[in-house]
Amino acid sequence: MKLPDYTDVVQAHERIRSLVHRTPVLTSRSLNAITGAQLYFKCENLQKVGAFKFRGACNAVFSLSNEQVASGVCTHSSGNHAAALALAARMRGVPAYIVMPRNAPSIKKKAVEGYGAQITFCEPTLASRESTLAEIAAKTGATEIHPYNNFDVIAGQGTAAKELLEEVGPLDILLCPIGGGGLLSGTSIAGRELNPKGLVIAAEPEGADDAYRSFHANKLIPSVDPKTIADGLLTSVGEMNFRIIQRKTDEIVTVSERGIVQAMRMIWERMKIIVEPSSAVPLAAILENKVVVTNKTVGIILSGGNVDLDNLPF
Repeated sequence: MKLPDYTDVVQAHERIRSLVHRTPVLTSRSLNAITGAQLYFKCENLQKVGAFKFRGACNAVFSLSNEQVASGVCTHSSGNHAAALALAARMRGVPAYIVMPRNAPSIKKKAVEGYGAQITFCEPTLASRESTLAEIAAKTGATEIHPYNNFDVIAGQGTAAKELLEEVGPLDILLCPIGGGGLLSGTSIAGRELNPKGLVIAAEPEGADDAYRSFHANKLIPSVDPKTIADGLLTSVGEMNFRIIQRKTDEIVTVSERGIVQAMRMIWERMKIIVEPSSAVPLAAILENKVVVTNKTVGIILSGGNVDLDNLPF
């Protein structure tokens, strides 16, 4: 299995630079005072479709040949990757076929519909998602673009950390959340190359801790019935992602649901920006002392801002 490296991240950045937002890096004096660290937040909640996922989807769609993309693209996703792929396909002028679990957040369903994708709903299990997608791919001839276990998606996700490190310089710690591992594997590739002396650490909800268990057992342990408010982190780590994480990530920690809600509220109140629960997981790790940051410079990738305003946890 060929794994992406930093040259692939650089090529991805060149390919998508004019298509994605170069999102801002924000700081907060009050959060710095609370944590005793210098925090730099890479605001992918302000990316197109409201999440970092657009980087990977865009790179994957625009990496395909005209022949590969002629019948469109397809995927299964609970939300952010679905919207990202739908928009990237629309920009390329090809159809997108998306399989979504019936219980996906309504804001994410609306976004996917708004970008013109054809949605097929399925039961909220990985088996149902995969079997439904297989049927659609066979029927349409569309090219599958996996949400995270995909070479070009990983390379595209690494561009967020690349931009952050190019803007702020060396960091003691680079932090991001982990679900399927697309963001972490891309971040780890960029971090190892541009910030070799710094640590790359991921944070994960206690109720969806397959990455934490896999990392510490040094083998893939799939998630079984994960439960967390961070709906973007419910999926199990991909095989390609895990291979990169094993080699290039320093640590994975877990955080409580209460900690996630507290961190999310703190970002809303102190930074005046909207983030979804998954985005708040890295800050929760700092606030719960799972990652010690005193007197350190820390980069945090805020993964997305697609929160259901009808179901706020505070």
